[in-house]
Amino acid sequence: MVDLLSQYEKMKDEINQKIINSLQKAKFINGPIVEEFSQNLSKYLNVKHVIPCANGTDALQIAYMALELKSGDEIICPSWSYISTAEAATLIGAKPVFCDVDPNTFNVIAVVHLYGQSCDMEAILKLAKKHNLKVIEDNAQALGCEYIFSNGDKKYTGTMGDIGTTSFYPTKNLGAYGDGGAIFTNSDKLAKRIKMIANHGESKKYHHDIIGVNSRLDSIQAEILNIKLQYLDQFNRSRNLIANNYNRAFENITQLQIPSHFYNSSHVFHQYTLKVLNGKRDDLMKYLEENGIETRIYYPIPIHKQKAFSEYSTNSLFITDELAISCISLPICTEIEKTSQDLIIEKVKYFFK
Repeated sequence: MVDLLSQYEKMKDEINQKIINSLQKAKFINGPIVEEFSQNLSKYLNVKHVIPCANGTDALQIAYMALELKSGDEIICPSWSYISTAEAATLIGAKPVFCDVDPNTFNVIAVVHLYGQSCDMEAILKLAKKHNLKVIEDNAQALGCEYIFSNGDKKYTGTMGDIGTTSFYPTKNLGAYGDGGAIFTNSDKLAKRIKMIANHGESKKYHHDIIGVNSRLDSIQAEILNIKLQYLDQFNRSRNLIANNYNRAFENITQLQIPSHFYNSSHVFHQYTLKVLNGKRDDLMKYLEENGIETRIYYPIPIHKQKAFSEYSTNSLFITDELAISCISLPICTEIEKTSQDLIIEKVKYFFK
């Protein structure tokens, strides 16, 4: 699914030298390179503040804490997503309220920009303003994606709500070689609070004004991310080319639904996810595996059906339940060779003959 070694080989000279430089400076946590990366990502996203942290789940928890959510407060979360958005809510005593998703884009008003494209942010922001709600964008899968407002304005995902978060897990479009994350905001007040929370609630050394956590980005990971940020648009363009090849090959297969592309959003294809409409998703997965082709199901058990969230019972989420038995993701890493993709396409088409 992801060929991280081939990606590393293409930039290893740059990365190796930067890692050595970082080791020689012996500034291993929150060193100058972390601030440099923060500024570069801030410039890329055109957002005022980027605060790096230890991972994407921490980023969500810190965002919730920064907004001073308390026990019993409700956080609307999609069940068709990775567990972090809901998990971080429960860690601060808040209540995740699970909701369904769009049957075509798999996105939702609770803001997880899933698989690489934006939710309908104009509608979400309008709804939030009407009901005096805070908007947190989980942007772990869509870094570099742009949303287009009805007036033509463009903004990157993660920069439109009160706070945005992301993960630099190695398989992300912008991935480190270990854990890492970041939090975005245009609010000076929130940025100050986020920085304090991420560093034990410190306003200055040994002055702890609020309860915080220990969540900081390692300098070596910042060195790697700073290099890879320069290639992010190239990575995302490569993913689009791969997705376009798949789309052309599969668009006339009636038993498949190719990914829907929301017209107000670009797409960075963190995943290429098909819907199998004839009930044979698992058979397709087994057939591809037998032919040496790796696939993934994101997510086989929706969050609202996980044992850990049994107390947060909800009515049936019909779309989510249907997606859990029909979706399958194909390899879309930037290093996939044409011969490999041609083989995948050939085998998928043969299965549906």
